[in-house]
Amino acid sequence: MLRFLKSLSRTVHEERCHQDPQPSSGGDDDGSDGGGEPTSLTVWRKSLFVGCSGFTVLNSGGDLVYRVDNYGCPRRQDVVLMDAPGNPVLTVSRNKKVNMVDNWLVYEGEVSSKKQKPICCAKKGIDFLFLRSKAKRLAQVYRAPYDEKTGGGTYVIEGSYMNRSCKVLDESRNVLVEIRRKETTRKGVSLGLEVFVLVVNREFDSGLAMGIVLLLDQMSL
Repeated sequence: MLRFLKSLSRTVHEERCHQDPQPSSGGDDDGSDGGGEPTSLTVWRKSLFVGCSGFTVLNSGGDLVYRVDNYGCPRRQDVVLMDAPGNPVLTVSRNKKVNMVDNWLVYEGEVSSKKQKPICCAKKGIDFLFLRSKAKRLAQVYRAPYDEKTGGGTYVIEGSYMNRSCKVLDESRNVLVEIRRKETTRKGVSLGLEVFVLVVNREFDSGLAMGIVLLLDQMSL
């Protein structure tokens, strides 16, 4: 399966060049970014290790970029995103505080101290104004230093993670990250929901984008 995914991931970038060169934007495209292509990653919702749950993430060249290897229960208190050699990149931690709304914290690297400050805070989306909208708000992510009242440094995630179709938008509704189902034209091959494409705007950190995937996955469990 991994060999097949490596071969498949090499086609992701080429297919996007023909279909949609960059993630769509909710604002005007003035071309001020000077062009540039987004990063396309193939995400497999499976660990390479037997007995683990997790993720395997490949770039468009078929190389391993990120991985998550969880032992035991998939819904863990802490989930660590690692690079290919196994160095911790981000830790997604479920907040232990009692709250009406589920929330998570994202730390840089591995959490080594209780005094370590998170780089992001995330909450499940409960927004009654969006109930009448076609776009379902899944979550809000606040970058540190975050202020939920002013909304500074806020990302909104809309769509359906269960269907592998959602977007991460900034305050101006520019699309920073997209999660898309991966389709293949190979006869007799069905990828289902376990393999999908993560498209990351070139100005957005791909590690944080994958951290958002982990957030959505934990929220859906």
